[in-house]
Parts: sequence; structure tokens; C-alpha cells
Amino acid sequence: MPLLGGIRPPIAIMCVLVLALAGLSAKVLGPGDDTAVPKAVLSSQQYFAEDGAIALRASIDERVTDLERTAATLSAGRPVEPGRILSDLGRTYQKWTGTTVVDLEGGDVLAARGEKIPLAWLDEDVLTGERALTPRMVRLETGDVRLMTMAVLDWKDRPQHLLIASSSLSVPAINLGPFRSMAVVAEGGEVLGTAGFEQAEALNSDQERKELAFLQKQMSKLAVRAAARTEEHPVRAKEPGSRGYPGVSGTLLGSEYNGRLATAGYASLASSDPAEKQSVAAGLGLTVVALLPVVQQQTGQPDRELYGLAAAGFLVLLGLLAVSVLWATVQRPLLRLFLESRRIARGDLTRPVTVPRWGEAARIGTALERLRRQLRGEDDGSRSVPRRGGRLGGRGPLAVTAALLLVWCVPVGLLLNRTDGSVSVPTTMVNDQRDRTDLIADRLRRALNEAHADLASVARPIGEETAGDDTRLLEDALVKHPRYQALYVVDADGRVSARAGEEPHAWSAGEDLPPVRVSGKGGKEPVIQAGAQVPGRKGSTLVGEIRVEFLNSLLARPGLGEVRVVDADGLTVAASDGFLAFEELSGQALTDLVRAAGVRVGAGPVENGLLIREKGKVTVAAAAPFSGGGVTADIGWTVVSRQDAERFQIAAYERESRSVLAGMLGLALIILCLGWVYLVVVRPLRALAAGAERLADGDVKTVLYPRYQDEVGAVVRSLELLRQQAQAHRHNQARRPAEHPSGVGGR
Repeated sequence: MPLLGGIRPPIAIMCVLVLALAGLSAKVLGPGDDTAVPKAVLSSQQYFAEDGAIALRASIDERVTDLERTAATLSAGRPVEPGRILSDLGRTYQKWTGTTVVDLEGGDVLAARGEKIPLAWLDEDVLTGERALTPRMVRLETGDVRLMTMAVLDWKDRPQHLLIASSSLSVPAINLGPFRSMAVVAEGGEVLGTAGFEQAEALNSDQERKELAFLQKQMSKLAVRAAARTEEHPVRAKEPGSRGYPGVSGTLLGSEYNGRLATAGYASLASSDPAEKQSVAAGLGLTVVALLPVVQQQTGQPDRELYGLAAAGFLVLLGLLAVSVLWATVQRPLLRLFLESRRIARGDLTRPVTVPRWGEAARIGTALERLRRQLRGEDDGSRSVPRRGGRLGGRGPLAVTAALLLVWCVPVGLLLNRTDGSVSVPTTMVNDQRDRTDLIADRLRRALNEAHADLASVARPIGEETAGDDTRLLEDALVKHPRYQALYVVDADGRVSARAGEEPHAWSAGEDLPPVRVSGKGGKEPVIQAGAQVPGRKGSTLVGEIRVEFLNSLLARPGLGEVRVVDADGLTVAASDGFLAFEELSGQALTDLVRAAGVRVGAGPVENGLLIREKGKVTVAAAAPFSGGGVTADIGWTVVSRQDAERFQIAAYERESRSVLAGMLGLALIILCLGWVYLVVVRPLRALAAGAERLADGDVKTVLYPRYQDEVGAVVRSLELLRQQAQAHRHNQARRPAEHPSGVGGR
């Protein structure tokens, strides 16, 4: 018999797969793999560090771009006094701690605003080397580190000036919660700036102060380890083919103190799109580290090992029963038919055929016995013989085998390790959801403030040009600012005098109206507009319509779930995964959370996170209203996030997923092996039984062709030989009367 055909291979494969599934079940359904810190908590720290790195990278790149764009705009126009340059720059952008204009020829300071900027680091390499005008990190006399950004002011027939702006290297100023801290780390592991420790310094308890000192030491140690890891190339640091954060990110475990384990996530500053121009911030070699002490949990659950062993043993028992059923009802009768048919085909007609008890094998065995009797001359084929076997035939054993295996698959896949909404979600996950939501809200608020500041910087040269050049300036600004879908200038009566981009929407002028507003209710998508007064043109306003896709891109972050931005009325204006314009939030719990967040807007998002348990599911939700400076401080928007707890890497949910996977693998085993038996053995056997009965009934003209080189095919070949023998036997019987005629003529 061939090795890859017939009844033996599927039954053997079933035995192997049952044993493999039993071993897998004993491993994944058995002993708990809970660690001192849940994997969900560690992943959340990594996501938190990635969010901080994204925010810091965007902030640094925006500062560099804004300064270069301002210098290019000033250089293209008429010369401006240095003092006025810095004053206008300070009114437009509130992002620099200090600004200075230096004469490049004489080295004199022409104007300065804000924090004093040291100039000892300025040398020839900074101005003319390979990395000329590249942002540099400079340490002040106070010990603080500042990022120095430079741009050249170049007017015709006038000496060149160097515009320098300093900014801090700190993470976004958000409420990080108790004992959570973030740090910006240089290449060598030096901590350049921190956030979070200053909030914990107000603690009164000696124990809390000791814990704070311990965390500060841990931050210094983990910062060195994180900086060393981020020196690796992002492609080599990840699994082949993996996606996600474009830079290097991961988690670290520190020491333990007073039952708390220091956990940290780190992420290097990386370009948002490596295929595009390299980010300036990404080339500074900075790393963001997020630190959080976590209470250690009890590890190991001995009873889980018994669950896995019991499930594996029960599967082996049912597998043995299933294989026994197939062996006794399909394989053994088929092999017996093969031997009997070969014996009859060879001419051994003395011994009766051993007929199986039921099914297609019984029908074929009965037909063989009738053929044997016909060849011996004991039966002429005209007698009606009752057919043995029910209507199910060989499908009955397959159904019984499937039922036996389903007895294991269904309870394991649907009942074992079910959570049913009773899983205990670590408080850390709720806090992380809240803090990350606040980080997204701060990033979105800064982006809108930046958009308004960009409009103010574009409005200044528009006010200095003639009306005929407005369109050209708007088109150039639209190319440089892809966050806008349309730019246009409206007068006091709301008429559009110049525009670029898509069709403009109506803009209502008024001192009581906010500079950033939302309109377009009833349309396909919200219209988000920002406006800035055009200097020198009374009543004229430069309006920019911000792309909704730009806002949506700021909200999409892994491990945060669905993120939405709602206005003061609770209507959606942006979302991370698609939305209907101005639709309401799903569920009263989220609506109440947004309303409560708006009431506590002055106190920050400390309590704006909760667990929602309904319909057997657990959802972690958080809300963060816009708070802080800028023109969007009073816009009334709130960022809402919700995440199904089952997406967290919590041990209970992982065991439930593994149980479902084990049940599905068992179901796949049933479909594969029993489907194989049905297609290769049972269905051809049913067709063979019908052909054998027709042959026994006297149909010796229909040729029987074997389809497969297996046991069924061997029986078919034997029946074909018997058909030929029966045909020859009938032919001989028909010739005898013709050769020996009876009657008078023969005398």
C-alpha cells in the first residue's frame, strides 16, 4: 500500500496531532506565566516613553522649522531692526526661553530677549563646518541644558545677522501622577531634563521621601542603560518584519524597594517617516525614559498546572477512543475487504466471503459473496438480496469521532478560563490610560496653538505686500504648511479677497469669537478654522482650515484604543479610527466622564479615568480636557480614549485567548483529519458499494476504474477483474446451447 494514500495516513496524522495538541495544552493552559510585573504594565511604559519621544521630536522640529521659516521670510523682505524682530517673534511664538541677534562680522550682540544666551560655544565649525547651523545642546551657568537653534538673516547690502533661540529639553508639562517621572537623556546617559519628580518633592512622609530618592537613583541608572540600547540601529533592534515605532524602544526593570519595583520604558527620538527628510531632532541622539514604581504581584499559580494536565489527559483519552472508532469501523473492515476481494479475484472461490457487519463495507462484502456464488454457478444473479448497512454508512463513524473530539474542544474553547468581565485590571493600567490621554491632549493643544502661530507669521508679510501678491504668498504658505487644506484672507464683511487650496467656508468676524473654532454641522466632516489678524489691514483676517486627517494622525497611538476629540457639546470632531461628523459618544458612561472632566478642568486629569464593566466586558476609559496656555486653552475640547481590557497583556486574558486557540486548533484537527478520511475513503467507498451492487445484480458492461492507489483502489481493481470473469462466465454459458443444439435435425 502507498504511504501517502488510503486509510492509514489520516489516522496516523490524527494520533500525532492529538498528542501535539495535548502537549501544547499542558504547557499553555497549565502553569501560570505571571511575572513580578504584568506584561501589560511594561508595554504601557514603553508606549508612554514613545508618546513622550514623539511629542519632544515634534516640538524640536517645529522650533527649528519656525525659526528657519521666520528668518527666510524676514530675509526676503525689507530689513528689520533686531529688537523688533525679537519682539514680534516673542509675540508670535511662546516656545523659546531666550532669543538673541548677533552680528556675524563683528560678533556683537545686537538684541536679546528673555534668558541670557552664552556665546562661548559659537565658533567657526558651528557656522561653517559640515554641520553648520545644526542645533546644539549647551549647558548654562545654572547647570540647565538648552537647545540652541540658529538661522541666518541675510539682506542685500547689509551684514549678515545670526538669529539664535534657546529652548529647554523637557518633556511636555503634563500631570504625570504620583511617583511617575520622565527624563530626556543624552547619548552618554546624562539626564538633561526631568518631569514628575518636582511634583513628588512636596511629600511630607519620610518613607515617601526615601522612595523618591530611590527613584531618582534608579532614573540615573536606567538612563545609562536606555541610552546604550538606543545606540543600536532601529532595523537591528527589532524583529525582522516588525512595524510600530520607527525608532528604538523597549522596557527595563530596575531594583526593588519597599515592595515596589522600578519599571521603565525608553524610546529614542526618530523621524515620523524614515522615507522623508531626516528629522533634526532625530539626529540629536536623545532618548526619553519613563519611570514608574509598580507593586510586585504574587507569581505562580500551582492549580493552573493541574488544569493543563487534566485537559491534556482528557484529550489523549478522547483521542484514543476516536482512533479506536475509526480503526474498528473504517480501517479494519476496509483492509478485510481488500484481502477478500484479492482472494476472490485470484480464483479462490471455495471459502465464503467474510462480510462486515454494516456500512458500505457490508454492502461491498455482500456483493463479493454474490459474485463468488455466481462464478461457482450457485447463483444466477436474479435473486434479490437484502442490502446491509444503514443510510449513514461510513459517515456514522466520522460523526461519532467528531462528537468525541468536540466533547473536548467545545468546553476548552468556550468555558475554560473564561473571564466574564471579572478580571482585575491593575490600577497602573487605568493611570497609564489617563496619563497618556492627557499627553495626547497636550500634544493636540500644542499643534493647534502652533497652527495659529504659523498663521500669525504668514499674516505679517501679507500685511506688508500689495493685494496682488496675496495669492502668491498664500500658495507658498500652503506648500510649507501641509496641515492646512485652505488658506484665505477675508475682510471685515466676510468677503474673500485672496485664497489658496480648497473652497473656503464662511468666517464670522467678532471679538467675542475664539481664534480657533469648529463649524460645518450637517456636512460630511467638521470644518476646523483658525484665524489671525493681518497687520496693517483693519478688519482683515487670514483664515486657515486645518485638515481633519492631520488631527486624526495625532490621535492614533498603539495601546491606547479608540481616541476621540469632542467639543464642548460632546460631539466628535476628530477620531483615531474614523467617525461620523459631530456624532455623540457611545455610552452614557463616556458622556458622564467627559462632563466630569470639564468640571475638573482646573484640577487636571488626576481622577479622569475609570473602569467600565458592562455586558461581561471591561473597558478602561479616560478623558483629558484642553488645559494650559495658548489660544486653544478655552476652546472647550476634550480628548476621550477607551480601550477594551481584553487587549491588554493580562495573564487572565492571555489564558482565555489560549483556551480559545486550543479549542480552535482542536476544531481544525477534526476538519483536517476527518475531512481527509471522508474525501479519500468514505466517499469513494460509497461509490464503490453502488458499483459492486450493480455488478452483482448483473451489470457486467460498466467498467470499474480505480481513482486512487490505495485500499479502495485495490478493491476496485479486484472488482474489475471479477467483472471480467463474470462477463466471460456469461459468454461461455451463452455459447453452450449454440454448440450443442437439441431437436430432430441433430439425429
